[in-house]
Amino acid sequence: MTKKKQTTKVEEPIVKEIVAVKEQPEIETPKIKAELKNTWEIKDRIYYLNRARKPLSYSIPTSNIYWFDKEKGYEREIKYAQNQTTCFVDEMKGDQRLAHIVFRNGHLHVPKEKSVLQKFLSLYHPMKNKLFYEYKAEQIAVSEIDLLELEIEALNAAQDLDIDTAEAVMRVELGSKVTEMSSKELKRDLLLYAKRNPELFLDLVSDENVMLRNFGIRANEVGIIKLSQDQRTFSWGSNDRKLMTVPFDEHPYSALAAWFKTDEGMEIYSNIEKRLN
Repeated sequence: MTKKKQTTKVEEPIVKEIVAVKEQPEIETPKIKAELKNTWEIKDRIYYLNRARKPLSYSIPTSNIYWFDKEKGYEREIKYAQNQTTCFVDEMKGDQRLAHIVFRNGHLHVPKEKSVLQKFLSLYHPMKNKLFYEYKAEQIAVSEIDLLELEIEALNAAQDLDIDTAEAVMRVELGSKVTEMSSKELKRDLLLYAKRNPELFLDLVSDENVMLRNFGIRANEVGIIKLSQDQRTFSWGSNDRKLMTVPFDEHPYSALAAWFKTDEGMEIYSNIEKRLN
C-alpha cells in the first residue's frame, strides 16, 4: 500500500498596508480669528472734549459702565483700573485699583504704554464721540480735502451763474439789499458766500424754488403784487384783488413759490413776468 506524501501548506504572512493619514490643518477658533483681525495700532493718542468751553479740569466716569458685546450677546461691565491688563470686569484678576481720567484744558494725552486706557477710551466708553473724541490726523485730512473740493465746486458754480440766479441766491443771504447792489458787488459777495458756505450755496443753486421766491419778491418790490401786513395774503398791487392765501406757519414767499407751480399760479406767473420785462 503506497502512502501519499503529505504536503505542508505554508501560510504567507499577512502584510498590513499602512495608509498615510494626511494631517488636518488646525482650525482657527473665533478667538484666534479675532486676534488675527486685531489691528490696534500702538501709538500715543490725544483726546479732546467735544465742548465749546474747555474747563481747566474735567473728569469722566471710569466705573459702573457697561458695554454691549455683540459676540456674547449681553452687556459687560467695564472700568479702568491701573493694575489690570483689561477693562472688562469679568476678566480682571485680584484687586482693582481704580484711577481717575482727567482732561486738562480740554484735552488728555495718553502714551502708548497705557494701551488699556486707550482702548477704554477709543473702543468701549459709551461717551466717546459724544463727550470726547480721539484726535485722528488722517480723518481730519480727509475731511479737509472733502471741504476744499466742495469749496472749489461751489466757486466754479458761482463763477458760471447768470445775474438773475446770482440775485436769487444772494437775496436769501442779504434780503432786499441786493436790489441796490451793482453787478460787480453782487458777483463779489456771491463768490465770498460760496467760499464760506459751499454746501448751502450748492443747495440753493439747485433749488428751483429759490428762483421763484426771488421772482415773487421782485414783483412785490416794484408793486406788481403786494403782501398784506399780517403776511397772510398776496394780492394785485393795482386793484387789491386777492391772489392767494398763505398757509398757516409757512414763509409767505416759499408758499408763493409753491403756488406759482399750480395751474392758476402759472397763469399769474406769466402775467407778472411780462410786466417785469
